[in-house]
Amino acid sequence: MTDQPSNHAPIVMADLAAEYRFLKTEIDETVQKVLSSGRFIGGSEVDAFSSELNETLKCHHSITCGNGTDALQIALMALDLKPGDEVIVPAFTYFATAEVVSLLRLKPIFVDVSPKFFTILPEEVEKVVTKRTKAIIAVHLFGVAAPLEPLMDIAQRYGLFLIEDCAQSFATTYRFADGHVAFTGTVGDVGCHSFFPTKNLACYGDGGALTTNNPELATTLKQIANHGQEQRYFHNRTGVNSRLDALQAAILRVKLHHLPYFLERRATIAEQYHAALSSLEPVLTLPQTPGYSTHTYHQFTISTSYRDKLKHFLADQGIASNIYYPLALHQQKAFLPYGNAFSLPNSEQCAKNVLSIPIHPFLQTEAQQRVIDAIKSFFSLL
Repeated sequence: MTDQPSNHAPIVMADLAAEYRFLKTEIDETVQKVLSSGRFIGGSEVDAFSSELNETLKCHHSITCGNGTDALQIALMALDLKPGDEVIVPAFTYFATAEVVSLLRLKPIFVDVSPKFFTILPEEVEKVVTKRTKAIIAVHLFGVAAPLEPLMDIAQRYGLFLIEDCAQSFATTYRFADGHVAFTGTVGDVGCHSFFPTKNLACYGDGGALTTNNPELATTLKQIANHGQEQRYFHNRTGVNSRLDALQAAILRVKLHHLPYFLERRATIAEQYHAALSSLEPVLTLPQTPGYSTHTYHQFTISTSYRDKLKHFLADQGIASNIYYPLALHQQKAFLPYGNAFSLPNSEQCAKNVLSIPIHPFLQTEAQQRVIDAIKSFFSLL
């Protein structure tokens, strides 16, 4: 296969500069307001953002923190688990989901995921429940919700906590069998959110939050995130220093107002990809959405056995793409001491085949067409 270098401007995965230009007046005004206030930790901007999170997600309690990884760690700390307790996690996700489990001297138990939706399989979860199992972490990957209803059933039958990793699913909704709809992060015991700069709702730095409908748990989460304090200098427990600063909260408030438009743009771009690339199936598999979930397209993740060659071809055309994720968690060197000498075929196949292509609210029609044309050109040359 031959390809020619592109003379076009590079196409990026996320155009944060274009986003800032779009929001510049509002962002500059709100940042200046915070700077003029002299209040950078806590304060009215953080409180207002927490309230707006509650309103947006229709939950009772939102606790801001430093980042999404901290949110996961704080959630586990609040559940009062003991060293050696087992936490079930999907094998195909970002490292942080299992990293915090290991960091707290808990034991991650890896299970396989759906090859269609990339989310944890409830039937595989139930197979590995033991007397030491204390929690399940359901990761809503790429913008699709994990199958929460069957996971809740398992958690209730075995007396387990259900933690939702919502780092890639802000504003995704889950539909229950009875028709009830809820946002991810409001169904399990606690939801963990990341506002990393490339997320659908994002800071200009790091940021995170936890959501829960349990008032006692909310109090514990809030204390742990602030050195275990109930009030200043009075510490009920050992905690961490994990705070969302006022500048980031103010920026997030601006972006939250524009989130419906950003999500609409992602959905439109995804529809255009589906319409243009569906003819390439089955050699190329497009993202699928289960009937119980909406899709907020944090990533547009395709799958093909020609993944590595396609990625190289796109790069030569000046088109970015990323592999999320190239190695399943049970195969990571850091987790080998847990005795993961087994195969999880779906997760391993996903790691070999997935490729995320550009999708963001400021992807122009001409740029998207270049991506589409390049992908079609690649497969026409096989």
